[in-house]
Amino acid sequence: MNDIKLLKGRIDPWKELIVQAEDMETLYELGIEEQDQSVEVELKELYDKAKAEFDHQSILTLLSDEVDKNDCFLSVHAGAGGTEACDWTFMLSRMYQRWAERHGYKLEVLSQEEAEGGLKSINMRISGPYVYGYTKGEAGVHRLVRISPFDANARRHTSFASVYVFPVLDDSIEVNIDQKDLRIDTYRSGGKGGQHVNKTESAVRFTHIPTGIVVACDSERSQLMNRATAMSILRSRLYEYYKEQKEKENSKFAGEKKDISFGSQIRSYVFQPYTMVKDHRTKYSVGNIQGVMDGDIDGFLDSFLSVKWNGTPVSDDDDDFGDDE
Repeated sequence: MNDIKLLKGRIDPWKELIVQAEDMETLYELGIEEQDQSVEVELKELYDKAKAEFDHQSILTLLSDEVDKNDCFLSVHAGAGGTEACDWTFMLSRMYQRWAERHGYKLEVLSQEEAEGGLKSINMRISGPYVYGYTKGEAGVHRLVRISPFDANARRHTSFASVYVFPVLDDSIEVNIDQKDLRIDTYRSGGKGGQHVNKTESAVRFTHIPTGIVVACDSERSQLMNRATAMSILRSRLYEYYKEQKEKENSKFAGEKKDISFGSQIRSYVFQPYTMVKDHRTKYSVGNIQGVMDGDIDGFLDSFLSVKWNGTPVSDDDDDFGDDE
């Protein structure tokens, strides 16, 4: 039933676009017949709306991988920058939460590690149709350039955070995990103190010894539920890990065919001395940084999918995002 619902969601918008095109054609012919130039304004509005929907639906056709339709696990980790980086991690996590709200997706925080100024790390699950397909291009290093509110001298600082995105796997995709390859640790999850302190070791951490992948979950009071969630995350991480290893092997025989490569940073967010957000892979940029931080990132998601589909490698050698610290 879920597959039928997804397919219906892909077909119905195209049917609606056909109806809109027929309506515009009728309106155009009516305007010509009656020599009514006021129709031009209405036609322009209808066309712009239909064009935006057509572009969006065209992007959806690019989501053809077996896991593109799935939910995703998305995590953000603070990098270089100390307190500033922890604040940046919190800002990025809020950006993705706002994006999920805009689209009516369900978001659940699975675990987070608080730090001075913000978050050291946060792990989330975002649920909705084609969430992983949309967000997979967000994986990489995100850079912030701004005048730090933590600097008494009001100097401009640069800080970094890493974003990781993994698909939530269903039962149709097999990932074999040998129990002897796992180290399982339990601990008390954080609380607000007093009666809210967790007195049992309900939080779970899995370490996959062959790959070194570590996952954790502390969002539930039940250790069994946290174990199930952590295992789901681990399966997703291993799926991406083995897929990446296979792609590296295949790339040896790929000849001149190239794809978008993830460098040390994929996007820069500049607050001072001007405002701009720029993706270094696609060169897509916007000046409304407040809108981006409020979750308006669809332009970046669509441009990544479009460039990846076209197979055009994008480089960004001339980096004009200077910083003082």
